[in-house]
Amino acid sequence: MLAKIEELLQEVEGMSAGNAEELEALRIKYLSKKGAINALMADFRNVPADQKKEVGMRLNELKNRAQEKIAALKERFDNQDNNTEGIDLTRTAYPIELGTRHPLSIVRNEIIDIFGRMGFTIAEGPEVEDDLHVFTKLNFAADHPARDMQDTFFVESNAEDVTKNIILRTHTSSVQARVMEKTQPPIRVICPGRVYRNEAISYRAHCFFHQIEGLYVDKNVSFTDLKQVLLQFAQEMFGPETKIRLRPSYFPFTEPSAEMDISCDICGGKGCPFCKYTGWVEILGCGMVDPAVLDACGIDSKVYSGYAFGLGVERITNLKYKVKDLRMFSENDTRFLEEFESAN
Repeated sequence: MLAKIEELLQEVEGMSAGNAEELEALRIKYLSKKGAINALMADFRNVPADQKKEVGMRLNELKNRAQEKIAALKERFDNQDNNTEGIDLTRTAYPIELGTRHPLSIVRNEIIDIFGRMGFTIAEGPEVEDDLHVFTKLNFAADHPARDMQDTFFVESNAEDVTKNIILRTHTSSVQARVMEKTQPPIRVICPGRVYRNEAISYRAHCFFHQIEGLYVDKNVSFTDLKQVLLQFAQEMFGPETKIRLRPSYFPFTEPSAEMDISCDICGGKGCPFCKYTGWVEILGCGMVDPAVLDACGIDSKVYSGYAFGLGVERITNLKYKVKDLRMFSENDTRFLEEFESAN
């Protein structure tokens, strides 16, 4: 065995490796559980008693030397990997791939800027909300279909008191409710944010999307004020020749309520496939804040009145950039995003 130990010791002294893979192969060959050194240690029990002391000392020497040699080679490779001599670490990487703003962010910022110039400030709220602010304070009936599981994502359900249900907000109107709770008029805010609805994902619908809702509450606020603000927005967003029309509609939290259309910017209102030959394209819903909503949020409806409106950012983006598939907004395809470089 002494002769075998001496032979392995010479092999260890002459060990060299050109890369980390070769070094690992050497470690396995000599120091692993099935390696040459462990095989000798397993055979140590067969050494005659009078030779055990000498053989044991040489065997330990072999093992220690192999470990030292492997460690030294490993340290050399680590130093080579970390050697930054001659490299300017302050230099910017080249070439630089410049990113672009997401089209939804471009349009969202443009909408906020337009309403900001009309005196609206930004208000934000939680995406995980309670039923009280999403539905109850906004005049939704207890049996309203929007409360059902088919439309709303429930995080935590409370059978005894539905107002305590924890849900993912279905609209940013919940932010308006929170603002009215804490602030007395005059109130003039817009509420941008992401909302969630339990819908099947397709080219025209998604389970999450983005809204911007507006609220103005003060004394003597009228529907005429609402119409003028929306006309100003439409003409700044789509061009000074844009016309609007308001059609009667229904929302639980506004009365009277309306849907707003703009004249098709593709055909100029003459009729085309995009506007289904009507000359008009729907972009938002609006109306006067229902007095019951004002009272529920602690604002005296006999003294104050207000209007509210809500629009989908994806909808406006589609109108501006003619994106046919809503799913493209959330797939992070760089080829799609690169198309908006000039819009930043």
